[in-house]
Amino acid sequence: MAVKNEGLYLGDVLKYEAEALYCREPVTVLAGAGADRVLTTAMVLGRITKGAATGAAVAGNTGNGTITAAPTVGQAAKPGVYRVTCIEPATNGGTFIVEDPDGIVIGTAVVGTAFTTHLTFTIADGAVDFVAGDAFTITVAAGSGKVKQIDFAATDGSDKAYGILVADVTAPNGVDAKGTAIVNGPAVVATNGLVWPTGATQSQKDAAIAQLKAANIKTREGA
Repeated sequence: MAVKNEGLYLGDVLKYEAEALYCREPVTVLAGAGADRVLTTAMVLGRITKGAATGAAVAGNTGNGTITAAPTVGQAAKPGVYRVTCIEPATNGGTFIVEDPDGIVIGTAVVGTAFTTHLTFTIADGAVDFVAGDAFTITVAAGSGKVKQIDFAATDGSDKAYGILVADVTAPNGVDAKGTAIVNGPAVVATNGLVWPTGATQSQKDAAIAQLKAANIKTREGA
């Protein structure tokens, strides 16, 4: 007789939930890419909060240098508009201050040198030198809001823990699917029942657990 393994039930992991209508939300599971995307009960989810980035010169610049048209989005990047402003002009060069969408200065970019905080881009010199106040914007698009298993290597926001899947969901290749996740607390889950990506390190798990805790979803060993 063939041996059948019984799947995980939410009750095996969820030990307390204040109110399902408050703690749970419907989610859209990202379509499979090349194959079905199979998500299982108690899987820790990440949510796509960021899209691609676009760099552009601000109208009225004196200098005619350029910025990377499609900067690389890093894990620390925020959706919204970054501003890159010249503060120290120089012949065939210059230094620019970089502000994130909240107006926080995250560093300085030097013409001809790659800037790698939040975003990766390079400002190129042009035939006409920059002057103080010349600027560029980099717009990081909002993500789709869809969920998938947390991916610690991702840069689209799904590297952060968003919630815990309530029941198995399969998103076919190229087709999104609907599911339900616990995304708010108060709730308590058993740490040893959570489903992580293969190869996840303890430090990665600890960071994700802290993110769940910030949403009032607490974990307990052997709960």
